[in-house]
Amino acid sequence: MLFGIYPGGVTGDDTGGLAGGPPDDPALVSNALDSLQGQPGRPFLVRAYIGFDDTTRLGEPHATATPAAAAQYAVRGRRLDLVAQYQSAAGDVDGYCDFLRELVEQYGAVTSTLQVTEEPNVTSNPTLDGYYPAVHEAIVRGVSAVKTRARELGYTGLRVGFNTTPLFGLATSFVTDLTNLGGASFTADLDYVGLDFFPDVFQPVDASDLPHVVEGLLRHHRDLVLAPSGLGHLPLHITEHGWPTGPERRPHRQADVVETVVKVIAAQSKQLHLSGYTHFALRDADSAQTGLFHQFGLTTDDYSPKPAFETMKMLVERFSV
Repeated sequence: MLFGIYPGGVTGDDTGGLAGGPPDDPALVSNALDSLQGQPGRPFLVRAYIGFDDTTRLGEPHATATPAAAAQYAVRGRRLDLVAQYQSAAGDVDGYCDFLRELVEQYGAVTSTLQVTEEPNVTSNPTLDGYYPAVHEAIVRGVSAVKTRARELGYTGLRVGFNTTPLFGLATSFVTDLTNLGGASFTADLDYVGLDFFPDVFQPVDASDLPHVVEGLLRHHRDLVLAPSGLGHLPLHITEHGWPTGPERRPHRQADVVETVVKVIAAQSKQLHLSGYTHFALRDADSAQTGLFHQFGLTTDDYSPKPAFETMKMLVERFSV
């Protein structure tokens, strides 16, 4: 599998806010990425977020929101997994497509995957893109804009996709709505679909049941979401997964969850066409805070490793491409 991680220190919460703490330390981030990657040159993704809204100025460089200056980490075989958020209250899809073309021009040489929007199925949280009007159109037209510009510039290895959270009931139609809107050209331009999922974080799962829950979620997404939409042939990439520590969430349990989830993904990778796993996150947003969104890191906010850090190193060494 292709592994990756989000190395920034900012985390969105479920109220529309952001959890933050000490600033990122680029030298310590680089050291931690080297350690997780294991071997220089081994393919490894660095997830970074960059946003478009109604204040975005086109025609000039666009800085990544988190981590800052993300391209500095795309070295020694590492490349960016760039998430281009769409947060235009005015529904400015034309501007967003121009923004995406500029991202390809600016970051295409160091980017492996460019994700168009972030969790666009979530409509209740203003930190996520489904909250904003015309998000379906932004995805369909945005994917085409990225793919066309990448071809024009010769970035043939740049893959474009979108992601969602797990979809159930009536919500399973979200992806079908996209393919109905975009038609054959949209489907042809897509290279992968992403899934953000956090089993045992928002709804408790017994440790003994976790492998079955994870496999069930993955099969559900492949068979009941992607296949009916006409995207069953595409790779599914786990674009965010993590498990936070805290007063009632012990660090060794985090390590166990990470190991269990990655091993299930690896075991099902061929049958379910699972192409990769990106962990959220390298470091805590703020280790002094006990809220659910402050301690997702494999390390504390001063980059001291938790047990899950060594677990992730082992998993990368065992299952990486």
